[in-house]
Formats: sequence, structure tokens, C-alpha cells
Amino acid sequence: MVTLREPILHPVPIEELKPTQITVGMREVKAKRKAWRLKAEEAGDKAGEFLGNHMVPTIRGPRGKYYVIDHHHLSLALYEEGVKDVLVTTVADLSRLDRDSFWFVMDCHDWMHPFDEEGKRRGYEDIPKNIKDLIDDPYRSLAGELRHVGGYAKDTTPFSEFLWADFLRRRIKRKDLEKDFNAALEKAHEFAKGKDADYLPGWCGPVPE
Repeated sequence: MVTLREPILHPVPIEELKPTQITVGMREVKAKRKAWRLKAEEAGDKAGEFLGNHMVPTIRGPRGKYYVIDHHHLSLALYEEGVKDVLVTTVADLSRLDRDSFWFVMDCHDWMHPFDEEGKRRGYEDIPKNIKDLIDDPYRSLAGELRHVGGYAKDTTPFSEFLWADFLRRRIKRKDLEKDFNAALEKAHEFAKGKDADYLPGWCGPVPE
């Protein structure tokens, strides 16, 4: 395996990027779309500088395809806003591997998250072929918003938000989440400060009384 950290200096079409997860939080995608529109309006012709500072980390896989290992939400948001290309960083080149070996290595390195919108693990063949086909998991949106309001700290653990999403999925009913997101967020914040969450990345502990 060749490990790289050099950016690809030519743009890569977003529609050619390959996901390494099944779901995203569409609420978070919408927020990133709004943020991009504001950034584009403010920056005008310099909006491209934002993209240059947010390169998408990828693994180069079979047939030379680029597999996204972070920034799935941003990639989908930009695609839905009509952005055609992004710059990518190649973290490792696994292009010489056959497909089964490729996914085995990806799994061992925690470079993939093949869990569906119900939190169930699926085969790698169930991962969407394109960024635009990612599926909504409302608990991923809840976990993302929980971090933004201080429920837990940003952490470098791969797919940490999905670990929190799984934790919340077991405690908050989906119908309650879909009925009143803000009320669900309040409950999530209470759960996040409890001792039951102390194994999760970025746990901040209970609030002192």
C-alpha cells in the first residue's frame, strides 16, 4: 500500500466520487448547502478559495476511482448546489487491489461505514455507487446537531457522529424525532451528559450541579 498526502491538483467531478458509507444526515446537508450559498454570495469570484481549503480526503481504489473517507455531507451539499468539481487528497493508493481485497483493507482501517438508516450493518455492495444516492439517517442529523450545541466535543475517532447516532437511536423513538426535532435534541442532550454515554468519543461528562 502506498500512503500519500498530496492533493490532486486537477479537479475531480463530484459525480465520479465513490462513497464509503450508506447514509448521511440530510438536515446537516441542508445546513451545509445554506452555508455554501452564503459563502458564495459573500466571496463572489473567490468562492473557489473555500473549495481549495476543503479538499476531500479519498482512497484511490480499483479502476482508479476515488473513494471518499470524509466530507460526505459537504460533497453532497456542493453537488446539490450545482458545484461540479472538488479537489481531493489521496490518503492511500489501493488501486492495484481486487474489489474484495480493497473493501477488506478499507474495513480494517475504519475507512468505511456500511451501516444503513436503521443502524444495521450491510455488505459493501449496498454502499451507494454515487454521492447523490446517499440515504438519510435522521439520527445522524441529531448527532451532528447535538455536537453543535455542545452535547459532546469534536473528536478524531472515525465516524464518531455515527457512534453517537447509534447511541441516540436506542433511546429516542424515530416518530418522536420526526415529530419534533428540537424536543428530541433536548432529550439527546440529557442522554449525552449521562454516565451511559461515557464510552463515546468526545464525551464531556455530566454537568456539575
